[in-house]
Amino acid sequence: MSHLQTSQRQKRNTLWIVLGLAWPTMLEQMLQVAAQYVDSAMVGRLGAAATAAVGATTTINWMVGSTLSALGVGFLAFIAREYGAERYENAQKAVAQSVVAAIAAGLFFTVLALSLARFIPGWMNADVEIRPAAARYFFIIYTPMLLRSATVIFGTVLRASGDTRTPMKVNILVNLVNVVLNFLLIYETRDIHLLGMTLRVPGAGMGVTGAAIGTAVGFAVGGATMTAALWRHPRISPKGQRLRPDWTIMKPCLKVAMPAALQRFGTSFGYVAFASLINSLGTVSTAAHAIANTAESAFYIPAYGIQTAAATLVGNASGMKDKAYMRSITRTLLILEPTLMAISGAALFILAPRMMALFTPDAEVIALGTKVLRMVAVIEPLFGIAVVLEGIFMGVGDTMYAFCCNIVGMWGVRVLGTAILLKGFGLGLTAAWGAMIAHNILLCVLFVLHYRGQRWNPLVSGQKF
Repeated sequence: MSHLQTSQRQKRNTLWIVLGLAWPTMLEQMLQVAAQYVDSAMVGRLGAAATAAVGATTTINWMVGSTLSALGVGFLAFIAREYGAERYENAQKAVAQSVVAAIAAGLFFTVLALSLARFIPGWMNADVEIRPAAARYFFIIYTPMLLRSATVIFGTVLRASGDTRTPMKVNILVNLVNVVLNFLLIYETRDIHLLGMTLRVPGAGMGVTGAAIGTAVGFAVGGATMTAALWRHPRISPKGQRLRPDWTIMKPCLKVAMPAALQRFGTSFGYVAFASLINSLGTVSTAAHAIANTAESAFYIPAYGIQTAAATLVGNASGMKDKAYMRSITRTLLILEPTLMAISGAALFILAPRMMALFTPDAEVIALGTKVLRMVAVIEPLFGIAVVLEGIFMGVGDTMYAFCCNIVGMWGVRVLGTAILLKGFGLGLTAAWGAMIAHNILLCVLFVLHYRGQRWNPLVSGQKF
């Protein structure tokens, strides 16, 4: 067999490895988005005010969720490397430390969120009439925060060992619980006509509060199930490990996790500032922004599915100290990701008005949301490149560079740019999304430059993060 044939076969094998690891995560995210669509559509039928009440605190939810996810990144890099090197005992010790981190983070965010719930809608510049409903929604969904923390961090830990199917199954269960409870709790008792029959469906008629309860119960079920799955894992179960801080393990994990956590907290706080500026434009813009974000999330699935595979496989290659495998993995990722995102962006551009109409009957909200969705659809391939490169950097523990770039881009371009365009020039939602697009393009350029410099790659630079 010639060298060229060997190389082509290696690329084909690498592609199947990437897809084999990525598809459960992509399916998981697809089902999460589908459940989010159903959730938003159910609330949307109650009117723009209900949609705005739920959407007013969405960016706070992202901030907390992404901070928890970032804590998991530190353990992902460590566990993926140790797993790749077949040092399973070290991987188990790191998993035990992730349990300690999940408990600490869950308790911290529970106390913080519940104590501030009634103030947050006002800080987010939500309209006065929707603030009570928004505060109630926020309080309820943060009640099971400890179990939500377990879902996020333990799911990341399982993916680090190459197990992407278990988190997928758990999240399917979470979504099913959420949707079923929404169906029963949001609306009043009503008649449904199906196949020529009339069925009487019981309902609690709780509106936004019912949606919050469905979400909270889903989080609780997910946390309990994910914890049980981790304890049963044959290689990395923390069973028998001491569940207290071990700084020989915790320190290198936190060294990676803290920049990632600060990055996601800082950028998510930027999303809060960004959303607050948009909320000041009124209910129509708030609803259009919230729904457009929900609609767009389905088209991010290839980006974040491949990112998960990137982090795990690059971490494994680092542990194996295999330069050829590392090179093959990264090149495959950088061809596959923008290709998938180009297809996704084209679909978003074409389907934008129909996507908006799924969630609201309000013609003004649909028209404004369609406009901003078509704007962002054009740069989806560049966004995909930035996302997968960030996954590559995370896999080897290089989180500081992404932290610096994201903070500068978020606050220097997106938030400051939006403030100038909205407050200084009196522009609207489309201008704000233009600033967001500029931020995503900047990240893509900066990440590509860092990738080409190879300082992130410990098998080339010899640097340990």
